[in-house]
Amino acid sequence: MDVKEKAKNLPASPGVYLMLDSNRTIIYVGKSKALKNRVSSYFQNSKAHSPKVIKMVKNLKDFEYIVTDTEFEALLLECKLIREIKPAYNRLMKNTKAYCYIKINIMDKYPDIETCKKNDKTDGNIYFGPYTSSNTVNRAIDGIKENCKILCSSNLSKKPSACLNYYLKNCIGMCTADNLTDQYSAIITRIIALLKGEDNSILEEIIIKMNNASEKFDFENATKYRDYISAIKYVLNSAKPVKFTKENENIAVMEHLTENIVKFILLKGNNIIFSNKYDLNNASLEDLKDELKKEILFNFSNNRKKTEIGIDEIDEMNIVFSYLKNESNNCKYEIISNETLNNETALYVSLEKLILDINKK
Repeated sequence: MDVKEKAKNLPASPGVYLMLDSNRTIIYVGKSKALKNRVSSYFQNSKAHSPKVIKMVKNLKDFEYIVTDTEFEALLLECKLIREIKPAYNRLMKNTKAYCYIKINIMDKYPDIETCKKNDKTDGNIYFGPYTSSNTVNRAIDGIKENCKILCSSNLSKKPSACLNYYLKNCIGMCTADNLTDQYSAIITRIIALLKGEDNSILEEIIIKMNNASEKFDFENATKYRDYISAIKYVLNSAKPVKFTKENENIAVMEHLTENIVKFILLKGNNIIFSNKYDLNNASLEDLKDELKKEILFNFSNNRKKTEIGIDEIDEMNIVFSYLKNESNNCKYEIISNETLNNETALYVSLEKLILDINKK
């Protein structure tokens, strides 16, 4: 069957599609809330198509698809397949070489801030991340260092020698013979507070510098500060999914499939460990709470291993956070803490709230 005709027969359901070339090699993986609409759009003569899409369609000879109940499941499945298959036309999620952490070498006399590829939890240093763009993170670090005047270009392990940035007033002088450990330590404390999301004063200072440069028509520096601000905001926003996942490992999610049918999902970190559909018309509130309670206790109580958050988990982590926090998705969720697991009354209260919330019109 011609691929255009085949696309017309697709269901208007959420799911993942896999584009195949003449050798039946998967060259692209995508997801959609409505498979029929999305896949059919590739075969329409549209000037909106990017050069990448135009080239891919020329090589496209067939496609396969996997139907899911919800867009959320499609998003996670797409991410998993891209990482496993690494299709030629998928750029995001298949290459983690650009992913990184921020490392503060807290054991050094003057702790440096740098990017690295691994989080070594045994070396005593402080790590933030992971992040999906090392270039953006490096730009953020440069902006933070320049603003705090610790952009030193000398090798601090060698004989003291003032660096060029010291004369440009971008370095307080760690490279000189002066002992500035207390001043430097105070700066590092501010930077750690920024990266933890506890103190945005460094970001606010850079915003003031950008505005001042603009008022003086110094557009070169204004642009530089603007780029620093954008990069730092990226770092701070990227920290939110990590923090959310660390603090909320066990999550019960409910979403309507139809007016009466709901999908119930249990998340452990970034992984779906249980999912099932329930008809709200076929069970009383109490019966449904009992059924869901059994699944929660069985799945979460028997799966207490701490969730690892690393470079391989970051994409799913971002998907989970974005989907749950996006009110337009119309799903509801409840955090199931260890305290809630051990308290039958608290667990019933959480489940009742979840069921009532999903039924609010």
